[in-house]
Amino acid sequence: MWSRLRQWFSSAFRKSRTINNEPLNKVSFIVIIIIDIFILSNVFSGLAEVSRWPLTASESYPCYQDWQIYQDPQLRQEKNQGFVLVSSAVKVGMETIDGSNPQLLLTEQYKQLQSDRLGEVAPLCWQYAERYDKISKANYSNLLTSIDERRVGISRLEDQNRKIREQYDSSLLEEIAGQAPDQAITDVSAAQARQTLEANQGKIQTLRREISDFENRLLTQSTSQSFLSFLADQSRFQAVLQGYQQAGFWYPALQLLLQILFLAPLLAIAGGIHRYAQQRGYGLLALLSWHLLVIFSLPLIFKAFELLRINLIFDALSQVVQLLFGRLLFLVNYLYIFLIPAIGFGIIKIAQAWIFNPRLQAANRVQKSRCIKCAKRLPNQEAHCPHCGHYQYVECSHCHQLTYQYLPYCRACGSAQRSR
Repeated sequence: MWSRLRQWFSSAFRKSRTINNEPLNKVSFIVIIIIDIFILSNVFSGLAEVSRWPLTASESYPCYQDWQIYQDPQLRQEKNQGFVLVSSAVKVGMETIDGSNPQLLLTEQYKQLQSDRLGEVAPLCWQYAERYDKISKANYSNLLTSIDERRVGISRLEDQNRKIREQYDSSLLEEIAGQAPDQAITDVSAAQARQTLEANQGKIQTLRREISDFENRLLTQSTSQSFLSFLADQSRFQAVLQGYQQAGFWYPALQLLLQILFLAPLLAIAGGIHRYAQQRGYGLLALLSWHLLVIFSLPLIFKAFELLRINLIFDALSQVVQLLFGRLLFLVNYLYIFLIPAIGFGIIKIAQAWIFNPRLQAANRVQKSRCIKCAKRLPNQEAHCPHCGHYQYVECSHCHQLTYQYLPYCRACGSAQRSR
């Protein structure tokens, strides 16, 4: 098996640097290498484009992230996530109306997202976008503007309080020291500073209550209520969650399949041209097509290794490691290091026992006048193969004439042969 692989690599290397069994000159070899690099870069560029063709999980379920945050009770309460989502929809409508920064509605963004792509946005996300866009079209800009104005007012008052507090400590120390007002460093006395702080704090509380009232008015609008009640539906969210997880699980495998389909016609064309050139004796065409065949095969080899790391296998190994060793996930790499050679050993044993077994291929090789062991062509039906030295015949147990190894009947007398 190893000698056969060594012969194959030697033959492949020889084909890569010879034309009609004559070595390439240095200039031609450099030109070939430049062509190889150019084609290889375009192959990987094409693979990258193909991998971006299918929608990712976050693109198939673009509503998942906002929905997940809203479904978290703690985040919904602390960050008022319902108001955040509703106000973002209102801002889209405001910016579109005044023309300052016009934005596409969410449904239009989804249409662009799936345009000329493999896959579609999930139906529940379309329903999410429709309710979101109704808020954008309802024009609640007056409510949001009122909220923003009061937030600006609170920010201004807080800045003023911060400056007053900086002066308050100095004024208080001056009064304790008994310093005369005309010699004071600050313009405001401690008493006046305290009164101003209390007054500003009262205004801030009033503005916050008004903001809360405006937020409640915005959230109690019919379009907002329809949107929020849709988000609060646990059954719909579970459907989105399940779909998102499934899309994320199968996306790497789908991506790999598309990349293989991208490489398949290139391999078929290069292989066909190479066989045609060899049969017709077109040395240069055979050389170029062989290089193309090798270049197109390289990404396929890399993708075959990537196949071993798709979620199905990697997740299974990760779960085994977590079950046995906790969070020591680096042990998955150890499993790969030992598992892959074990799989390779099994494949080699199967190939030796079945695929490349001379006993199973003997009849076909004898008919084609090839060596029973290495399958090289035998000139004039030689008894020993000039390529590997293997003896082709065995003595018949009945007539004692020479007959082919591994064939079931003697070529001289037709008697059945014992398997050796």
